Amino acid sequence: MLLVGIILLFVASLVLSLVFFLRFLITKKSQGCGIVGLVYILFIALIVGFVYLALNSNLFVSCGKIGNEARTTNEALTTDEGVMINGVRWATRNVDAPGTFAESPESFGMFYQWNRKQAWRTRGSRIRNWDNYISTGTKWYAENDPCPTGWRVPTEEELRSLIASGSEAKFQDGFVGYLFGTAPYQILLPAVGRRRDSDGTLEGRGWGSDWGYYWSSSVRNNCAMFMIFASGIRLRTDVGMYRGGRADGKSVRCVAMD
Repeated sequence: MLLVGIILLFVASLVLSLVFFLRFLITKKSQGCGIVGLVYILFIALIVGFVYLALNSNLFVSCGKIGNEARTTNEALTTDEGVMINGVRWATRNVDAPGTFAESPESFGMFYQWNRKQAWRTRGSRIRNWDNYISTGTKWYAENDPCPTGWRVPTEEELRSLIASGSEAKFQDGFVGYLFGTAPYQILLPAVGRRRDSDGTLEGRGWGSDWGYYWSSSVRNNCAMFMIFASGIRLRTDVGMYRGGRADGKSVRCVAMD
């Protein structure tokens, strides 16, 4: 935006310079010399500023370099070293857009409804165009899996194994969530809350009452299984497995494929 502003000022000063210079030539009034000189000084200063910004910015970066940077960024969002806990390799970050990880372990990522690949934002109390369609099936099918290549939604058994590995609530620098595993093999899950199945309203986050809801790929009695933990300062910390409606928007933490 700064560069755009400089360009606009450059064009405006050029036009003004031409207008005043032509006026001076036509009228032949000496008093116009001061104005013309001032405008030309501004004109030269803007040219120097424009050249300086261009040479010290990415304006003239080659296409090859831009492409390499883009590939590096994409690779960082689609790969993860993971952490091995009880024989299962867990991703260190939530799923963001389909096929990508969030930027950091503390990042919320996006919400998903069970056995669907449609992503929903985690910010904002209400959301437009919420779809409360209830998916069918007895498992989270591969074609609907939002995890990046080489990863998948965990099963109920894998989430239970994660809970059994040990856990503790974490409150630090505005972050609220849970730490699972035993050092140095641990992963951090943020308390993101969820979106209510009926209308997509955000629940379970803020005001000291923070909850984490994480999908499994498993079904029991026609209800989808998920892990839930309470970590708000106004809540008794707890973690466990529950079953519920499939149209809720919840977080996904992937595990590596075998």
